[in-house]
Amino acid sequence: MTTVTNDLRVEAKGLTRKYGDLVAVDSLDLSIPAGTIYALLGPNGAGKTTTISMLTTLLPPTSGTARVAGFDVAAQPAEVRKRIGVTFQEIVLDKDLTGREVLDYHGRLYGMKRGERAARIAELLALVELEDAADRRVKTYSGGMKRRLELARGLMTRPQVLFLDEPTQGLDPQNRARVWDYLRALRHSDGLTLLLTTHYMDEAEALADTVGIIDHGRLVVEGPPERLVAQMGADVIHVSGEGNGADFAERVRALGYVQDVQQSNGRVLVGVDDGNRRLAEIVTVAGSAGFRIEDVSVARPSLGDVFLKHTGRALRDV
Repeated sequence: MTTVTNDLRVEAKGLTRKYGDLVAVDSLDLSIPAGTIYALLGPNGAGKTTTISMLTTLLPPTSGTARVAGFDVAAQPAEVRKRIGVTFQEIVLDKDLTGREVLDYHGRLYGMKRGERAARIAELLALVELEDAADRRVKTYSGGMKRRLELARGLMTRPQVLFLDEPTQGLDPQNRARVWDYLRALRHSDGLTLLLTTHYMDEAEALADTVGIIDHGRLVVEGPPERLVAQMGADVIHVSGEGNGADFAERVRALGYVQDVQQSNGRVLVGVDDGNRRLAEIVTVAGSAGFRIEDVSVARPSLGDVFLKHTGRALRDV
């Protein structure tokens, strides 16, 4: 039997998925060490969910290879499934079961013994703060409670790798913060490896050791979020308006103190060493380029700025 030979929990090389002429995931390479949190970001339709589906054995790759917890997702899918937990973008729970029953049935499917199931269920219900609701039917649960129950179900079998597809979608800030706390605790206490997709930049910044941005099925940039943000410059000047944005961007790029320039859809982002000190000259350059400014602001760069730099569009555009 094949076993783990290094500290990588997820490893993909040239991973590709095609639907006819459509390439949903295009030669994706991933290396995710044990005990880390990896956030996969991208616009809708970029290939995030397709990637998760291949890594969790739900969808066979068209070409390329992937190993999860040391096992090949195509050749050894049963071994992979024994070692992973998954929560999906859409909530998938039997509304007529109680929370306790959801966890118990899941444990049975994986062959867990009765005493082991009972102990694990008690532990997880405490973790996700559902002890008082454990014997209520799921149809009485709020959206946040259902998300937390799904997280508990994904952890029921003590997985080595947990895949989370939009784990906090639709949650209010309080419930999002709770889920973040659970994930941090799991990584530190159990050495769990997590791969999550998210539309929330603050979530990725708060949780991830490494961020990968995927667009048109390709991984366009990868690295620690703080490093990716630092590459934008000390400050970012956001300029929105009408006119020749390309000429404006080109003129700004020639300035010695400018560290990065991105231009898209009437918006120009200028990474500089000192935003407040450079703002006046940037505005002057806009005027000389025939770019009429409608809004301008200075801010510290964020992961959202990195996303825009590498995808050239707003997060939820297709």
